[in-house]
Amino acid sequence: MNHHSSSGHDVLVLGAGFAGLATASYLSKAGHKVKVLERHDRLGGRARKFEADGFTFDMGPSWYWMPDVFERYFADFGSEVNKEMNLVRLDPSYTVWFEDGPLEIPAGLDPLTEVFESIEPGAGDKLRAFMAEAEVKYDIGMNKFVNRPAHNALEFAEWQTLVDATRLSLFTSFSAFARKHFTHPKLLQIMEFPVLFLGAKPEDTPALYSLMNYADTCLGTWYPMGGMNEIVQAMVRVAERMGVEFQCNSEVAAILDDGRRANGVRLADGSELHASAVVATGDYHHVEQTLLAPKWRRYDKAYWENRTMSPSSLLYYVGLDTRVPELQHHNLFFDTPFGPHAQTIYDSTSWPDDPLFYVSAPSRTDESVAPEGCENLFFLIPLAPGLDEQGGERDRYFEEIMVRLERHLGRDLRPHVVYTRSFAHKEFEQEYSSFKGNAYGLANTLRQTAFWKPKMRSKLPGLHFAGQLTTPGPGVPPSLISGEVAAEETGKFLKRHGAVEHATTQAG
Repeated sequence: MNHHSSSGHDVLVLGAGFAGLATASYLSKAGHKVKVLERHDRLGGRARKFEADGFTFDMGPSWYWMPDVFERYFADFGSEVNKEMNLVRLDPSYTVWFEDGPLEIPAGLDPLTEVFESIEPGAGDKLRAFMAEAEVKYDIGMNKFVNRPAHNALEFAEWQTLVDATRLSLFTSFSAFARKHFTHPKLLQIMEFPVLFLGAKPEDTPALYSLMNYADTCLGTWYPMGGMNEIVQAMVRVAERMGVEFQCNSEVAAILDDGRRANGVRLADGSELHASAVVATGDYHHVEQTLLAPKWRRYDKAYWENRTMSPSSLLYYVGLDTRVPELQHHNLFFDTPFGPHAQTIYDSTSWPDDPLFYVSAPSRTDESVAPEGCENLFFLIPLAPGLDEQGGERDRYFEEIMVRLERHLGRDLRPHVVYTRSFAHKEFEQEYSSFKGNAYGLANTLRQTAFWKPKMRSKLPGLHFAGQLTTPGPGVPPSLISGEVAAEETGKFLKRHGAVEHATTQAG
C-alpha cells in the first residue's frame, strides 16, 4: 500500500551514504515512493571518491569485511555481488609491521594457524579454539541481534535470546577473552587491532566483537576493483532500479512537523519538501541538536558530552611517482607501543607521540587507481575525537610517518610525493557534521551496545535514524544493516499511521 503525500513522496531519506542507500532501496522495494537528499555533489557519504592528478582516492572506508552482509543485500534485490562488482580476496589479508620487521597475515585459518604456531608454540590450536568461539558470536550476533531495532531491553528478553546472549560474552572484555588464549605480545596486537580501530580500548570492548576477527580470518578481506566507491555505485544502481529518486546539493536545514509527526524538511535554500515520514542517516547528534525542534530532542547536550566516541582520524591521500613493492594492500604499523597511543585516544584526549598508523596501498592490487609506475597511498592515524589543531600537526605527523616508512623500507619516499591532501577533525565536521569530528560514530563499549545506543525511533513520530551512531554500530556492513532495519521500522509506521495530506511543495 502506497502512502503518497501530495508532494509525491512517502519518505525522504537524508544522506546518501551506505545507511541512506540501503534505507531508500528497501523502502522503495516495499512499494513506497522515496527521495534521497544529499548535501554533496555526489553520492556515497564518507565513501565518496575524488580524482586528482591521475589518481583516484577513496575518501573513507578501505576494508571490505563481512562479505555475507553485501551478498545478502544484493540478493534481496535480485542481484549478486559478482554481477555488481569485481571482488577479489586479498592474500595476504594485510601485513603488520613490528619493530623487528613485517609479518604477513595470510588469508584463511589454516595458514594463519601456522604463523601463530611459529610465534608461540601451542598458539595454533588456541587460535582455532578462539575462532570457533568467535564464529558462534558471529552467527548469533548476525542472525539474531543485529537486525533488531533495539528499542528496549524486552526485544532481547526471550529465553533463547538470553541463552544466546551469555554465549556472546557481553560481560567479558575483549582483552580478557584474547588473553585467555594468547600471551605473546605480537599475537595479542594482531587480535586486538580490529577493535582498536572501531572505537574503544580492548579492555572496554565486549568480547562479542571477536566476531570481527572471525570475519577477518575466516570470511576474508576483500577489495572491489576500482575502489570502495564501487560498492556505492552498485548500491545506487540497485536503488535506481527500485525507483528511488536522488537529489544532490540539497542540504537540509530543518526537519518539519505538524505538531504530531514529521512531515518533511526545509532545505538550506528555503524550499520545503513534504512526505509522510523521514529517515535521517547523517550524524545523529547533528540531526537531533540542529535540525529538530527542541521539544522533539530525546538527548540533551550532557548526554552527548558523556558518550564515548570512537576515534577521529588524521588521513592523508598521497600520490607517489614510484612503486613501493615492499607494501601490501593493507599495512598496519605497530612498531611503537600500543598502550600510550590508545591512552591519548580514550583517556587523556591528546595528540599522540609515536602513534600507530595504517597505510593502504590499493594500487598494489588495482592499477586503475594510479597512473602507470605510480602508487596510491592512504595514511590513517587514529586520534581522540574533539582535538583542536594548533597548526603544524599535519606536517609534523606526515613527516613522522615518512621517517618511519624510510626506516622500514630502507628508502626515502618524500622525494617521490607528487600529490598530498590531508583530512581530519575539521573536515569531518565540515563535510559530515560529525560530532567532535568522529570518524566511526560511537565506541563499541558495553554501555553503548544494543539498546544502550541512541534510539532508532525519534521522539518525533515518523522520524527514524540510521547510520553509525545508532543500532547496530560503526563500520560499513553495520551501517548497511542499520538502513535495512530503519526501512522496516518506517514501513511499520506508515502502515499504522498512513499518509499525511500536505499542501503542495513550495519555495519560500
